[in-house]
Amino acid sequence: MEKTLDSLSWRYAVKKFSPERVVSEAKITLLGAAFNLTATSYGLQPIRLLIVRNQALQDQLVSTSYGQRQVADASHLLVLCIEKSIDRDYIESYFERVHQVRGTSQEILRPFREGLLESFSEKTPEEIRNWAVNQAYLAMGNLLTVCAVERIDSCPMEGFDPAALSEILDLSEKNLEPVLLLPVGYRSETDMFSEFKKVRKDETETVIYYKE
Repeated sequence: MEKTLDSLSWRYAVKKFSPERVVSEAKITLLGAAFNLTATSYGLQPIRLLIVRNQALQDQLVSTSYGQRQVADASHLLVLCIEKSIDRDYIESYFERVHQVRGTSQEILRPFREGLLESFSEKTPEEIRNWAVNQAYLAMGNLLTVCAVERIDSCPMEGFDPAALSEILDLSEKNLEPVLLLPVGYRSETDMFSEFKKVRKDETETVIYYKE
């Protein structure tokens, strides 16, 4: 318990990475697995993760991120994306996967499948997009925690130009929309923010207990 809180206290949004330090492939693979295991609404996983380890590309992406050098100086850049087409076929494929993995009969799955299809048919494209974006934020939170536990530094970022980034990474070809960036690596010894105390409300102001 103490180790978990220590890891979360150790974490901060890195402002300056050490470019020469590289996260091991084993730990990058771990982050990919953690992303895939993230809880998502209905289990539909309308999210994809791009892992960029290409200095020329990372340098190019700085201009799409309002000059934030973390994108280029980090060991790897994680790009959290949403699927642009979450339609009937997408939902049907999820239930087929449930059938294959768990062996659940189609008869048992039918009520849930039909209910979900009806629910999504009543949503506007913007409502579906907003729902998918929320799932990306769930994944970001999970990745931040795993990074902290593994002592991988990170910097969650919303500030970037999605259209420009999409063009550079050819995301339209993959039918994806980028919504969040997460540079990962190791903090520079000259990043003064690493020594700053965390500024948080007192826990009594943010956590409410209902007890017997």
